[in-house]
Amino acid sequence: MDLFIEQLFGVAQYYQVLLKGIGITLAVSLIGIVAGGISGFVLGIGRASRFRVLSAVIGAYTDIFRGTPVLVQLFVVFFILPEAGIELDSFSAGAITLTNIAACFISEIVASGIRAVPRGQLEAAASAGLTSYQQLRLIVLPQATRMIIPSLVGQFVLLVKDSSVVSAIGLLDLTRSGWVIVQSIPNGLLVFSIVGLGYFVLCYPLLHLSRRLERH
Repeated sequence: MDLFIEQLFGVAQYYQVLLKGIGITLAVSLIGIVAGGISGFVLGIGRASRFRVLSAVIGAYTDIFRGTPVLVQLFVVFFILPEAGIELDSFSAGAITLTNIAACFISEIVASGIRAVPRGQLEAAASAGLTSYQQLRLIVLPQATRMIIPSLVGQFVLLVKDSSVVSAIGLLDLTRSGWVIVQSIPNGLLVFSIVGLGYFVLCYPLLHLSRRLERH
């Protein structure tokens, strides 16, 4: 027991490392959420469009990235792209990877929401003289957005947890900070329990928001 308390205080001395890791995790996750959310909405609209070629191309693109591990995609961005002359630091590589994977998943969520809007409403809008853009802006997106918000929040939670893969390319996120601490405090269970608690604290507000949105 005394050893455990001693190790707990030892971990506490590395609070600056943990805080830095939390900050980087938040930064890379927020970039993925914002940029991926915007890109995902655009791709989702194209995925649900009546242009079959555009929909098929976007569908193939999103299927490729949704069907492959995030870690493999990260390695391609960080290790393979430099061979093509595209040099990226670890933070940029992580942010790009998370943005892309978020966009691919969100596009399918958005497309499903758009397809769920009753066809009859669009026919009525067309007969009333609304253009395709007006139908999308005034009828489709408001209803689709309301339906997909809980799923979007759930996707954001997954993105925060998926951000832990950036530790594999040396970025000092929350997971990597745990590996740094465990080199000095040889109690992996304790250190990574604290790291896991950190992820829970980051994700819990989104989980709570998702449950509230589902109820309302």
